[in-house]
Amino acid sequence: MTKKSSNHQIEVGDKAPTFKLNDQNGETINLADYKGKSVVLYFYPKDLTPGCTQEACDFRDNFNRLKKANVAVFGVSKDSVDLHKKFVEKHDLNFSLLADEDGKVCDAYGVIQEKNMYGKKFMGIVRTTFIIGPDQKIKKVYPKVKVAGHVDQILKDLKTEGLTN
Repeated sequence: MTKKSSNHQIEVGDKAPTFKLNDQNGETINLADYKGKSVVLYFYPKDLTPGCTQEACDFRDNFNRLKKANVAVFGVSKDSVDLHKKFVEKHDLNFSLLADEDGKVCDAYGVIQEKNMYGKKFMGIVRTTFIIGPDQKIKKVYPKVKVAGHVDQILKDLKTEGLTN
């Protein structure tokens, strides 16, 4: 039997890996508590960096549209609860950022992959978004996300997939 590699890819139809992670306020968020509701779970590399800030602000600016559709939004990175708190406060974010400091949830979702920046190869979080349906199954995967227009695409897909109320 071969060992599952840490960057196995989660696919549409798979059961979403469960997790309990602390948010920016130190409160535990348990995916199982969101059964019956669609969840947008987005993984991003680093708090307070330009691309990640733009992505978070896009979710912030569209949060009411997502909330009206009965969709929960969570951002996940390996940053600490304290850094998440600074990020949330600096940009007035209206959704939770989850601290996956040991990277176990990132591994479970297969988002830790080889990256290449300025000719240096390293392992890191590849910007990826998952839509988890009310049945806790993966409904949509957005690998290697380009930030511009991403939230609009998610809203469109949620509607198309019938995952909104």
